[in-house]
Amino acid sequence: MEGTDGGGKWQDLGMSASPTQHGSISAGPHPGPDSYPSAMSLSEVQDLSSALHGAISQVIEGKPEAIRTALIVLLARGHLLVEDVPGVGKTMLAKSLAKAIDCPMRRIQFTPDLLPSDVTGVSVFNQDTHEFEFRPGAIFANVVVGDEINRASPKTQSALLECMEEEQVTVDGRTYHLQRPFMVLATQNPIEMEGTFPLPEAQRDRFMARISMGYPTAAAEATMLDLHGEHDPLGDLQPVTDGATVARAIDRVAQVHASAALRQYIVDLVTATRSTPALRLGASPRGSLHLLRAARAGAALDGRDYVIPEDVQALFVPVLAHRVMLSSDNQHLHRGTSDVLHEISRRVAVPAGDLHG
Repeated sequence: MEGTDGGGKWQDLGMSASPTQHGSISAGPHPGPDSYPSAMSLSEVQDLSSALHGAISQVIEGKPEAIRTALIVLLARGHLLVEDVPGVGKTMLAKSLAKAIDCPMRRIQFTPDLLPSDVTGVSVFNQDTHEFEFRPGAIFANVVVGDEINRASPKTQSALLECMEEEQVTVDGRTYHLQRPFMVLATQNPIEMEGTFPLPEAQRDRFMARISMGYPTAAAEATMLDLHGEHDPLGDLQPVTDGATVARAIDRVAQVHASAALRQYIVDLVTATRSTPALRLGASPRGSLHLLRAARAGAALDGRDYVIPEDVQALFVPVLAHRVMLSSDNQHLHRGTSDVLHEISRRVAVPAGDLHG
């Protein structure tokens, strides 16, 4: 099955998919989770993240924090939303991360005429066999790059809910499981731009983190013109790992220790978003879980086998800012959700004592 980019369709970037007997989808030649070798060591996770960071940095100039957050989300088994104005490298970051991993990937160009079945797939009647056959949609890949997700209709946006939360797709009463690793990297234009549909709260909550690229520094932009003015840097990017290795790293990150005091600290932070008058919508319990998983990945990238409060604080805003909503009073004061979350972070007591045990 071939896809086409644009016009409400999707682009196949090197993947073969077919239904199996048990209603799952084979997304390429790499083995299933039960066939992976033993879990990685922490040093191997660091080496993997360094290799990925170096590869992506060849394309994305002067944005080390954005790259680090993308890697944290990948290793924490999450999904990333990149929001900013056009032309600052949102899609390039997503495509660079996808290409740095030698695994099946697809790109969906979200447009108003994109249908839910274009994303999830559809059952088609085969005249020869007189049976319905499932034709997988664009979501069946290890890495899915979604361009301008908020240009699609809310109905099509909602097609991603089950995929992102449960790593499966249900069509006509039959469930098809997605292969690990599975990550959605979606880009979004600011909601005040023409032709956009705001993402529903349930959809935003599926994303582990949201980042903004921001404009590059003058030095980084000058370097970009010098190095990339005559050719596409993405074409020079070579994969540095594969899907099976990333899956092993994800398993290792999940084993990073978080003490009871540290977990309570996360609960206190998230609970504070629900009680402050500055916010009319606080973060969900899923936000607490995502913050813990992201903090574990951040600790692993720093070579630690345990989480410290600084890991949580560094990711508090990227993980929660897109889940909360300002009260009307704070909107009049021109305060942003990041400002409110920073205040909460300063106010909530940091756990003391041994966080290793």
